[in-house]
Parts: sequence; structure tokens; C-alpha cells
Amino acid sequence: MLSSLTALSPLDGRYRGKIAPLAGYASEFALIRYRVRIEVQWLVALADNPELPEIAPFPEPTRRRLDAVLAAFGEADAQAVKDIEARTNHDVKAIEYWLKEKLADDEEVMRVAEFVHFACTSEDINNLCHALMAQDCRELVLLPTLQRLIDRLTALAHATAALPMLSRTHGQSATPTTVGKEMANVVHRLRRAFARIQAVQLSGKINGAVGNYNAHLAAYPEADWEGFARRFVESLGLVFNPYTTQIEPHDDLAELFDAFAAANTILIDLDRDIWGYISLGYFRQRVKAGEVGSSTMPHKVNPIDFENSEGNLGIANALLHHLSAKLPISRWQRDLSDSTVLRNVGVAFGHTLLAWDACLRGLDKLEPDAAALQGDLDTSWEVLAEPIQTVMRRYGVPHPYEQLKALTRGQSGITREALHAFIHGLPIPDAERERLLALTPATYIGLARRLAERI
Repeated sequence: MLSSLTALSPLDGRYRGKIAPLAGYASEFALIRYRVRIEVQWLVALADNPELPEIAPFPEPTRRRLDAVLAAFGEADAQAVKDIEARTNHDVKAIEYWLKEKLADDEEVMRVAEFVHFACTSEDINNLCHALMAQDCRELVLLPTLQRLIDRLTALAHATAALPMLSRTHGQSATPTTVGKEMANVVHRLRRAFARIQAVQLSGKINGAVGNYNAHLAAYPEADWEGFARRFVESLGLVFNPYTTQIEPHDDLAELFDAFAAANTILIDLDRDIWGYISLGYFRQRVKAGEVGSSTMPHKVNPIDFENSEGNLGIANALLHHLSAKLPISRWQRDLSDSTVLRNVGVAFGHTLLAWDACLRGLDKLEPDAAALQGDLDTSWEVLAEPIQTVMRRYGVPHPYEQLKALTRGQSGITREALHAFIHGLPIPDAERERLLALTPATYIGLARRLAERI
């Protein structure tokens, strides 16, 4: 019996509770429910089409009955569909048979029962379902979570906008910044990533076995099938694709998966940076009563949330990159290789959601250590070589870079006193000398505070 202990995938086992919101939109049950929705809405649209005289608009009681079937669709119904599939060995055909069985007592539906799945290939149903599933996962689960991450990082950027921090370019002491400015950098990147994800328009088609409305025209040669298909697809909130083979080519899905992968890459960068800052002591992590950091070292508070996030982002991106590279490719008018791959969209989104949740939990535990940050700055006076030589350039002092290079490069323990002695000997205006003498690593932060506060 399947349980959290026997599940093969950790998403359905260990992490089920954390990714549960996606199950309603990306599970096998959800796919079946979306299929039923498309089949019912297609039948109703056909009935409302005056170009098809053999099927008249349904009376209000029948419409309410169809709406009720969709609204009440549950796991027992999905299991009934699966039982039919076990006999037919065809998942979409099972939907057609189930609907006919479910509505067998409705005379209006039975009168036109053969219009269920009329002129459709399975992919007409499936492509619309997968587009709607991806759209709902994006709008209802993933983007709200990403917005929470952006909001949390924005709050951290504002709270630490003026908190100076030593930069580490190439892992070496470098021009100071502020904690808040570093968080603001990530916020700006994630906002662009959010907009990119949001901007992807998902497409759909319902044009038959090879995209030419062959069966449609065979039955009703005078009907405007392309116009009807366009109106139907657009009524679902999707963009109509007029040119396809048997399958909608998935270019928009590929674009969406690439957009999610780009956001995940930004967060991998964040996870690794914060992991490093914790290692340097720039951040402390609030401890939770009862938790254990190490099985043998009682003192440890490991940055496990950021490590968990990084690991799951890697798995998510491996899947997202494969989805975006594979799905737009199909041999001739159709091969089935996309079908099994599409069943892993929920897995890619699941690892993405799991990673974002872990990053949020990690951020909620962070506390900047002002003393540690200041201590690092206090032992890094060599970083003031940059402003000193820049001022020297302004006033024409010869060889400014080379002079500061000789004084500071490769030297450990450059002191405030050594720098001040050098400044006192410079042929620059007294006001500029006093300004340089007043400068400290902690105050040499440029516009960092202003940039962080306005994000």
C-alpha cells in the first residue's frame, strides 16, 4: 500500500505536505479532471454552434447537470475512468466512455452522445489540458510563492540597507557594500524573472489528427471550423495556435519552463551566497527548540534550508531544461515521446516549489550579525586603497595606482595608521585630505544604502 514510507518519489513521500498545493493541478487526478472539463465544454460549444443542425443547444437543466458533473468530480470518478482505461488501454477514450456512462440518464445528452469527442484526436484534448494545468500551477501556486520570496528579500533589503559588509570579489576582500544592497540585487533579478514567467502566453489547438480539420470538414464542409476552434480555445483563456501537426508544438511550454529555470538559477546563486555568509559569520540562524544540527557535534546549526533549496533547484532545473529541449521536437506529424515527458511537469514544478519553500524557511531564520560584519571591516583597511588612488588621479598625483599597489597588494594587516600616514604625505587639497582621513571601511559604501532602500 502506498504511503509516505513506500512512495518511490520523495515528492509523494517525505515532502508530500510541502508540495500538496500542486497536486490539485499537476497530478494524474488533475489531468483526468481537466480532460473531463474539456470534453464537456467542447460538447456544449458544439451544441451552441448554429452551423451544426443535428445538435441543438442544451436546455438549462442539462447545462446545470453538466456543470454539476464538473464541480463534483472527485477521486472516485477518476478511479472509474482509470478502471475503463484498464479495459481500453487508452486514457482519453476512457473519458469519452465514462461521460456517456455518467450521463446515461440524461436524455438530452444521450440524444447527441456521439458528439462527445466529436472530430477530436486525443491530442486536441491533451494539449489544452496541459496548457491549463501549467497555467493554473503558475498562477495559483508558483507565482504567489515566488512573490512571497521577493517580498521577504525586499523586507530584508530594507532592514539591512545601511548595514555595511565587506565584499568578496574572487573570494578576496573588496570594496564594501551593505547587506541590504546585496539582497536588493537579488530582488531586482527575481522581479525580472517573475515578469518573464508571467508574460508567457500558453497556446492551444483543437484541429484534428494532423491539424487540418479533415474530419471536421468531412462531416460539415460548410462550417467555419477554424473560427470555431479559435473561439473555443480563447474561451479557455489560451492563445489559439492555427498551425500545428497532430500535436501543439509546445514552444510556449518550453518558453515557460526556461523562464522558471532562470528564476531557479538566480535562487541557486542566492542559496550559495547566503551559505557562504553564514560560514563567515555574517548571519546567525535562529534555533528552534528540539532541533538537532549534527548527530555528533552539538554546537552546530547547519544551513540546511539553503542546502535543501539548492539541491532541489538543481533537480528542478535538470527536468525543466529537458522539458524545454525535448517537447518542441516530434517526429513527422506526431510521435508519443512527448506524452510520457509531459507527465513529469508536476515533478519539475514540485521540486521548484519545494526549493522555494526551503529558501523561505531559511530566510525566516536569518539574523545579520552586525558585530561580525564590523569586525571584518575593521581588519580590512586595505580596501580603502581604491578611493585613495582615485582621489589621487583627480588631482594629478603621479602613478597613484602603482603607489597604492606597492603599499597594499599582497600585504596582510594594513592598518589605519599606515594608510593615514600615506594620506598625510599626498599633495592634495587639505579638504580632500580630511575627507580621506575620515573615511573607514564601514563608511565607504557608495550609494549602497540608497539603492537598497529604493528597491
